Amino acid sequence: MLKFKEPELSDKEWVRSLLRLSDYQGCEYNFTNNFAWKDIFDTKISRWQDFYICRFGDGFAFPAGRGDIHGVLVQLYEYSASIGVPFKFTSMDKSAKLLLEREYPGQFVFSTSEGMYDYIYTSESLRTLKGKKLHSKRNYVNRFSTLNYTFERITPDNIADCRRMSSEWCRRNSAVPNEGRAEEMCAVGVGLQHFFELGLEGGLIRVNGEVQAFSYGERQNSDTFVTHVEKAFTDFDGAYPMINYLMANEFCGGYKYINREEDMGEENLRKAKRSYHPAYMLEKYRAEYVGGGLK
Repeated sequence: MLKFKEPELSDKEWVRSLLRLSDYQGCEYNFTNNFAWKDIFDTKISRWQDFYICRFGDGFAFPAGRGDIHGVLVQLYEYSASIGVPFKFTSMDKSAKLLLEREYPGQFVFSTSEGMYDYIYTSESLRTLKGKKLHSKRNYVNRFSTLNYTFERITPDNIADCRRMSSEWCRRNSAVPNEGRAEEMCAVGVGLQHFFELGLEGGLIRVNGEVQAFSYGERQNSDTFVTHVEKAFTDFDGAYPMINYLMANEFCGGYKYINREEDMGEENLRKAKRSYHPAYMLEKYRAEYVGGGLK
C-alpha cells in the first residue's frame, strides 16, 4: 500500500529526477510549488517504482515518471478505496486525459475550467515585446527606463529586502480581505525563506535605492521557465511590465517558453495575464473513476 508524507526539502532531488522523466509543463509538476503550497493544498507525496505521486487532499495529480502506468493507477485506486474516498485526479494535462480515454474507455468522467489552465508565452515575445499587441507593454517599459532604477539578481545579500517588500506589499493590499491572496503570500514567504535551497532564480528592481518589484522562478521542464512570483508596487507606473521584461531577458534566453501559471479564477489576474497574449493555454482536466474494471 502506498505511504504518503509531507514534502520536505530533502525530497527535492528524487522528486525532480522523476519529474524530468515526464517533462510535464504544468505548474503542479514542480517541487517548489508542491513544497511551498503544501499547507494550503494539504499536499502529500509518495513514490511507486519510478513514479512521483502528489496528493492534494483526497485527489491526485496524474503520476509523473515512467514505467507500468496500469500498475501505478491500481495503486492509487486501492489507496483511495482504503481511505474511503472516490478515486479521482484533481489535475492532468491533455495527454494524460487521452491516455485514460484510450486505455480505460468510459471508466472516467472528465471536467475542466479555465481557472485551472496555465498561461504559456514564448520566451521571445516577453523578451522583445515586439508587435502591435504588446505595444502598450513596450511603452510602459520605455517610460520606466527613464527612472533612476537598477536591476539586481536576488542574492543572499539582498533577499531580506525582498522579504521586507513582500510584507509591505501584503500590508498595502490587505484592505479587502482575500483568502486566496493570503494563501498566496504564505507560499511566497516559503519560497523566499528557502530560496537558495530550492535553487530558485530571481531579480529585484530598485528605484532611488528602494525595492519596488521582485520576481522569481526556475526551470520547469526541458524547454520552459516557470515564473512563480511577481510582486510590484504601483508607486511608479510600469513596475510590473518592467520586472516581467527584465526577468525574461535575464533568465529565459535559453528557453522556448515561459509558464506564468494559473489565474486561479481571479478576474484582475486573468486580465493581466491575457494582456500579454499567451501563445496558448495549457489545458488541464479533473477526472473521477466511475467504474468498469480498473484492476
